[in-house]
Amino acid sequence: MLFNSIDFAIFLPIVFILYWFVVNKSLKAQNFLVLVASLVFYGWWDWRFLFLLVFSSLVDYVIGLTLRKEEEAWKRKLLLSISIIVNLGFLGLFKYYNFFLDNFVDAFTFLGYPIQTRALSIVLPVGISFYTFQTLSYSIDVYRRKLEPTKDLIAFLAFVSFFPQLVAGPIERATNLLPQFYSNRTFNYSKAVDGLRQILWGLFKKVVIADNCAEYANLIFNNSSEYSGSTLLLGALFFTFQIYGDFSGYSDIAIGTARLFGFSLMQNFAFPYFSRDIAEFWRRWHISLSTWFRDYLYIPLGGSKGGLWMKIRNTFIIFLVSGFWHGANWTFIIWGGLNALYFLPLLLAKKNRKNIDTVAQDKIFPSVRESLSMIGTFSLTVLAWIFFRAESVPHALNYLSGIFSKTLFTVPAFAGRMDAMYVLLLVLIFMIVEWVGRNGRYGISTLVVGQTKPLRYAIYYSILILIFWHTSQEQEFIYFQF
Repeated sequence: MLFNSIDFAIFLPIVFILYWFVVNKSLKAQNFLVLVASLVFYGWWDWRFLFLLVFSSLVDYVIGLTLRKEEEAWKRKLLLSISIIVNLGFLGLFKYYNFFLDNFVDAFTFLGYPIQTRALSIVLPVGISFYTFQTLSYSIDVYRRKLEPTKDLIAFLAFVSFFPQLVAGPIERATNLLPQFYSNRTFNYSKAVDGLRQILWGLFKKVVIADNCAEYANLIFNNSSEYSGSTLLLGALFFTFQIYGDFSGYSDIAIGTARLFGFSLMQNFAFPYFSRDIAEFWRRWHISLSTWFRDYLYIPLGGSKGGLWMKIRNTFIIFLVSGFWHGANWTFIIWGGLNALYFLPLLLAKKNRKNIDTVAQDKIFPSVRESLSMIGTFSLTVLAWIFFRAESVPHALNYLSGIFSKTLFTVPAFAGRMDAMYVLLLVLIFMIVEWVGRNGRYGISTLVVGQTKPLRYAIYYSILILIFWHTSQEQEFIYFQF
């Protein structure tokens, strides 16, 4: 079920009314309703994948209860290993089996020993990368004794399958979200209004910014050999704002929806395109995934406490794995490797924690130095996104070579160029709003605070009009494929 669909527009009010006006007297009934709603929400795509979701959840639930009673170190490690193997095994089978098979065949063919194999015709379950990491965090935290395992099966299943963030995050930690299923929840009008406001802004990002940028990004990337360097650069910019509007828009809708039901989810994006270096960018982009890899992979590997080579190794591991998490294609791995190369000088110079505050704090405009830093970071990010969007490594390299040619200094030319200028104007307005609201949790969270009621509603209705004006057909979110 898509957030930007009629189905969800009907589904959400029904669940909301049942939650607050029918089962509001019982915490267990509320949790059960959340679970049923989540299973319906997920099963809307393909009900068969519900078995995979429930099975992996039950495995971790049982392992958590067993870890509670087990004191022997080797048995605890064995139980954790079972959880990791089951969860990553499903993820590897559905997402990476054919990738490894194809590369295995290519390697033997290159060596002069061609072999015949049969690829599996597998449909990737929606959101498997997200809920796998969410339930895996539970097992790891219970193993580390950071979390008391739950005996409440309904609460645990509701935690894993919580429909607002099930498909594309934020990837919640059990230490944050699971305890919220134990506490009585009462309706809070101000939180509900704030949730609706964030949903509205998320829909704007998705429908008005991302979907419009997607039209031109797809046109240019899919026919890249036909265009000049200036047009290719414009296509990369369109994709840069498409993926940000698409993914952060989903997160805003998810966080806002959760708030309607009395739940608090972590912030997943913090205005990343205003970052002054790559380290700051990764503290602001897909925060739930970045912190997951930091806590469950980077730090256990030794983090940045070891020698020079350990720092280099750990940096590349974390970024390469992050790239591979996104998809079974060498383009994603190279995208991760590029970001590692961007990040490494900051780490080695011990400047990776330099920019931890908000840019131009308490100022209207950034300084010249901040502006140049943001432009440089943004430019590196745009170049890396080309690998993320390209169909293959040769496609990405050809795209880059096309940009860095003498045609870079020509006027962009492609079908619908004038309409594309209108989309760029929307993007400019969008980024201005984001800049003004960069101290808040989302773009308009602070913009409307303190404004008169007529002005607030003028802003809301302007956004609504733009959303309905640009709504043509339901477009899936990019991260559904991950």
